[in-house]
Amino acid sequence: MFAYRLADDTELHLLEPRHAEELFRLVDANRARLRPYMEWIDGTAGPEDSRAFIRRALQRMADETELHWGIWCEGRFAGTIGTAGTFDYNNKKAEFGYWISEEFQGCGLVTAARRAFLAYLFETLGLHRAELRIRTINARSRAVAERLGFILEGVHRQAALHDGAAGDMACYGLLREEWEAIQHEQRMHR
Repeated sequence: MFAYRLADDTELHLLEPRHAEELFRLVDANRARLRPYMEWIDGTAGPEDSRAFIRRALQRMADETELHWGIWCEGRFAGTIGTAGTFDYNNKKAEFGYWISEEFQGCGLVTAARRAFLAYLFETLGLHRAELRIRTINARSRAVAERLGFILEGVHRQAALHDGAAGDMACYGLLREEWEAIQHEQRMHR
């Protein structure tokens, strides 16, 4: 089983069907908070929906078209991180997204998970570009993107429908050479 250690008590793991109940419980507990940002939330009505997502995710990872990991902290499931749609191998880029349980917000877990995910995209898969599309109303996610060095490249006006209303999407990009420069700078200051 894949596992990537972020800290002594924090890891990224491959999602497996046995995690479906735990995944659903966490989604359900965070439903009201996630709803404004995640269009898939209403389609997750029970553990079987989570199990189906995990099965699709595992198949797509086997096909090398998508990547999805669970985030665990102190032995507890805390959220997920993964690509949003398929890899664009022709252009060596991928869009990704994440969500985290409210109880784990503010402790640096999202930043650590995103950093590990970016290292995998750039260093292991050899991609050239990583992209994030974040609803403009999601100030916390936008702040994390900017802390990691992502550049706001524009706002797609009314690009995302939610509850019948159109909302704007902030589009961020990070190039491999920018990522490498940030990593070099961080190593110099340790």
